[in-house]
Amino acid sequence: MQINFASIEMPENGAVVFLVEKDTPFSGLAAEADAATSGALGKARGVSRFTGASGQTLDLVAPSGLSVERILLVGLGDQTDKSETKWVELGAKITASLASSGSKQASVIVDADSAIALGVAEGALLRSYRFDKYRTKEPETKKPTLASVSVLTSRPQECSEMFAARARVADGVFHTRDLISEPANILNPESFAEDIKSLAALGVDVEVLGETEMKKLGMGALLGVGQGSAFESQLVIMRWNGAAKDDQPISFVGKGVTFDTGGISLKPGPGMEQMKWDMGGAGTVVGLMKALAGRKAKVNVVATVGLVENMPSSTAQRPGDVVTSMSGQTIEILNTDAEGRLVLADAMWYTQDRFKPRFMIDLATLTGAIITSLGHEHAGMFTDSDELSRQLADAGSSTGDKVWRMPLHANYDKLIDCPTADMKNIGGSAAGSITAAQFLKRYTNDVPWVHLDIAGTVWSEKDLPLSEKGGTGFGVRLLDRFVADNYES
Repeated sequence: MQINFASIEMPENGAVVFLVEKDTPFSGLAAEADAATSGALGKARGVSRFTGASGQTLDLVAPSGLSVERILLVGLGDQTDKSETKWVELGAKITASLASSGSKQASVIVDADSAIALGVAEGALLRSYRFDKYRTKEPETKKPTLASVSVLTSRPQECSEMFAARARVADGVFHTRDLISEPANILNPESFAEDIKSLAALGVDVEVLGETEMKKLGMGALLGVGQGSAFESQLVIMRWNGAAKDDQPISFVGKGVTFDTGGISLKPGPGMEQMKWDMGGAGTVVGLMKALAGRKAKVNVVATVGLVENMPSSTAQRPGDVVTSMSGQTIEILNTDAEGRLVLADAMWYTQDRFKPRFMIDLATLTGAIITSLGHEHAGMFTDSDELSRQLADAGSSTGDKVWRMPLHANYDKLIDCPTADMKNIGGSAAGSITAAQFLKRYTNDVPWVHLDIAGTVWSEKDLPLSEKGGTGFGVRLLDRFVADNYES
């Protein structure tokens, strides 16, 4: 969808959106429109019980006296909530309300500061996304008609210039949603790696390691997960150099299991189709790199994603197998469905060993236990760094991609000790997300590190404020803001 900024004046066509404070009379252009229609807007507001409560909407065919097609009233509430998230979600509400209304263009009157106009525009854009490439018989009445939104503000040129970076971040979010939504017969480790190569057009240096290279590096943990698949496992390294050449990079690592059957420890059948998005961590990392490169972020970033498919076959990894990771540490496989941590173990060790980053942040749809703990509202955050924790929590509060810090402790770490090998890949039924994080911590080599378990946030079975049912793109805006606020030169 196209987003524009223009000066404040009454539109002559399309839909017009007025933002209305709770229990407050119309003002500005809304008051003029009400007068031009002999009070029809006020009457509709009264009989419909529209009070202007936060998020409340009233959609009207434009009364006589106006040349526009329709009027949408959107409630602002009592204005005590001044958060950025409020305005982004309000913009998304506008798109959701008008998407299939029949109107092709909408004008939103934002007689306020630039930050509010930018938030409304960002939300309107984010909510316009649809993954509909496989819908061949969708009725025309269900297809969206809204093609552009104009935000009318007193500073249109300034807003337009400032919005360019946000639009590039939205590109990254959309790329992540695309990847997470693709079925596993389309997105496999090899095709995923090919998709990532498209980032080269933005100046990202992309390097792909296949199984031969990974065997030479000793990546027995990652390779063990994918050995039952017909598709070759891949390790993809992305580098964006937006700062001085000698600036120490920051790094992100993503789990990319393009389909997770559980392997020999087979998952239950119901719901297994959702395991196409078990590559959500890698999808988020790719979207983040697209966002950073697209807006020319002034920072050096290394991103690594391990891409595998976890399948049961005659060559698949078995419970009881012992594998040797790139670090030299050995792992007894007690459950082949605890595979993501094996992928990350080698990807993280490779990243810190080769690139010596300032810190590492890994993202993974790692455990169902984190959903039991936090539901679908927050991603689980594990770290020993108070500074990184605070920075990520602040970025989450600003963007709405919320994180919640979970504990790490030596007593949890003991749960993955093993008499057969250096460690086992599960710690038992208790504290499953924590023991998974403790496992990963053994592969940081004391580099400052954060683990984000995003299993409950990358996909939604219902419409959300910023996205339809499906892939959410969670984490791209979070990490882009984290970088912008703390690490750009």
